[in-house]
Amino acid sequence: MKHRPELLDGAKVVRWSTLDDRHRPMGECRHIVAAEAQGSAAGLAICQYDGETAYYLFGCHPEWNTVTDTRHETLEEALERAELEYAGVSSTWHVVSQADAAAGLRSPVIGKPLVGHGGNDSRV
Repeated sequence: MKHRPELLDGAKVVRWSTLDDRHRPMGECRHIVAAEAQGSAAGLAICQYDGETAYYLFGCHPEWNTVTDTRHETLEEALERAELEYAGVSSTWHVVSQADAAAGLRSPVIGKPLVGHGGNDSRV
């Protein structure tokens, strides 16, 4: 997967994780888009729109285009939902800090230098 953008569908990314062999799809939720069941996501992102208190859990394609979303009242609810959908994701989240976001840093790995990518809104 390429580096995740700063925004997904116009919402700020606050947590993200690529999905790989460390994760197991749990089948707890079926996502239907345009009357078609969606397969496993390549990555997950938890995002928040400016002016909202809710968080959105996005399932994404390898290019970080959003495919599915669920709305959650709190960050904790979004994190719990993600773990219900993909076991193991709770240990692979990357956290985007307020300072990182303010500086325009787009691909944080805790404790390591950040490498940016010229991402814009990623819409399907």
